[in-house]
Amino acid sequence: MGITTHILDTATGRPAARVPVQLERLEAGVWHPVGSGETDDDGRLRTLLPPGPAPHGTYRIRFDTRAYLGAGAFFPAVQIEFVVSDDRHHHVPLLLSPFGYSTYRGS
Repeated sequence: MGITTHILDTATGRPAARVPVQLERLEAGVWHPVGSGETDDDGRLRTLLPPGPAPHGTYRIRFDTRAYLGAGAFFPAVQIEFVVSDDRHHHVPLLLSPFGYSTYRGS
């Protein structure tokens, strides 16, 4: 499964659909794009990487929250860095509201 994500709009209690997402991997001190996509109607993105375990390393996932919240977004983008150090599935959810966000390692 590699790396997946989803976004829940905690202000509305609904999934955040059609949010652009980019995934990058840190290699020799430089961020390289490794995947991208857009959340589906259920706020999920399952196709950031090809099937199978993600290569070990440091990743950064960037959510274009302005595309979802609009031009007046307090947080126009959310970036989350995390480390893949095993071959398990890595799920990185984003809980989003107009003036705050949180994340955790999901399953």
